[in-house]
Amino acid sequence: LAALTTTTNAHYIFNILFVNGKKIGGEYTYVRKNSNSYNPAYPDIVEKTDLRCNVGAKPSSSVQTYAVSAGDKIGLKIFNNEVIEHPGPGMIYMSRAPDAGGVATYDGSGDWFKVYETGLCKGNAASDGNWCSYNKDRLEFTIPPKTPPGEYLVRVEHIGLHEGHKAKAQFYIECAQLKINGTGGGTPAPLVKIPGIYTQADPGIKYNKWTSNPAPYVMPGPGVWDGN
Repeated sequence: LAALTTTTNAHYIFNILFVNGKKIGGEYTYVRKNSNSYNPAYPDIVEKTDLRCNVGAKPSSSVQTYAVSAGDKIGLKIFNNEVIEHPGPGMIYMSRAPDAGGVATYDGSGDWFKVYETGLCKGNAASDGNWCSYNKDRLEFTIPPKTPPGEYLVRVEHIGLHEGHKAKAQFYIECAQLKINGTGGGTPAPLVKIPGIYTQADPGIKYNKWTSNPAPYVMPGPGVWDGN
């Protein structure tokens, strides 16, 4: 029982939506449900379409789409009052669904852009507490005010690096479905495809934090859209 509890506490899944600090719905109400429970995926996922929203997280009629406004603060919170208990970076990406069918039927095969990332807050990677997301219960970002209106997949991701030196970084990923209202005017960039944002050999994924002086950490994936 103790071993099971430890394993459960060390794993996490971002399946609860918050908007402007308020909880919206329950687990998986607005988040696509993965099939690997609270367990991570490993680096071979970077070459698969599962990298978009996690293993088994496909379009489903059971998932609702929530309407928000550009400029709102969005949070993806971990289930069961757990927190992020692994060192590593957090990222959030967005992909606009085609108007035909909307996000409810969208498979994420279009263009994506990064709207948020968080890595080290202080010191070096050797200390878990130096990672900005460590011991947090959610990842949050503000929708850029100039985001073109439409329906989007909002992809949250945390990469646990405690076994990165063994080429076994852990990927925790979910996708929420949002309809974003606003005046738009921005041009998201750089645009990328998923898979295609990472390789298993990226220095920010195959990374060794278990030294007295780890290498400077390089965030994986594209740069963050500047909002213009």
